Amino acid sequence: MDGKHIAIRPPKESGSYYFNYKGSHSIVLMAVVNADYEFMYVDVGTNGRISDGGVWANSILCARLQNRAMGLPADEQLSDSHRTLPYIFVGDDTFPLKRYFMKPYPFKHQNNEQRIFSYRLSRARCVVENAFGIMSNKFCILLSAINLSPDKVEKIDLACRALHNFLRREHESFYTPIGSLDNENVVDGQLLSLERLQRHPTNEAKAVRKEFMEYFNEEGAVPWQQRMCGIW
Repeated sequence: MDGKHIAIRPPKESGSYYFNYKGSHSIVLMAVVNADYEFMYVDVGTNGRISDGGVWANSILCARLQNRAMGLPADEQLSDSHRTLPYIFVGDDTFPLKRYFMKPYPFKHQNNEQRIFSYRLSRARCVVENAFGIMSNKFCILLSAINLSPDKVEKIDLACRALHNFLRREHESFYTPIGSLDNENVVDGQLLSLERLQRHPTNEAKAVRKEFMEYFNEEGAVPWQQRMCGIW
C-alpha cells in the first residue's frame, strides 16, 4: 500500500485546501497493489494537505480492517516453516503497525536481523511504486497538473486504474514489455534509509513483526539479503 499525489490546478477560491507538503496542489490517491502490479483497492479524492497516514485513517478499508469486517484469509503456515502467521498488507513508515499491516523498523540503528526484515519488506513494497510509475508513463495526463475540477480528476484517475488492470491482464507483453519494470540489483543494491516516526503499536503487532523477522533470517532467507543490507 502507498499514497500518491495527483497534481491539479486548484479551483478558484480554494485557497490552500489542496496545497501539499511538496509545494503544489493535489488530491491524494491511496492504493493497494498486488504482486502482479494490479490495483486491488483505490481511495482517491482527499485534498493534498492530508498526509498518507491521515488518508488511510479515514478510509473505508481501514475501518473495515479495524472492525474485522474485511474477510481476510485465516492465518496460514509459511512454506518450509513451523510458523503460522496472518496475511498482511505492506507499507512504509507512514502507516501504523498492526497485526494485519507490517512496516519496516522505524529507527536507523538496526541490528542485522532487523535490517534484513526492513529490506525484505521494502523490497516487497517496490511493487506499488512500480505500479504508480507504469501508470504515470502510460497515461501522460498524470504527469502534469490537471486543469479540471477535482471530481473530474477523480473519475479520470479511476478510469486509468481500470484500464491499467485490464491491460496488465489481457495485453501484458504490450503494456509492460520486458525491461519496463524495475529490477533490483542484488549485487550492488543497498538498503534505503528509513524515516523515523513515533507510533504506539500493540504488543500483538510487534510479535507478528518479530515472527516475520525471524522467518526472513532463518528458513525464509534468500541468498543475497545479507549482501544487500551491507552485513557482508
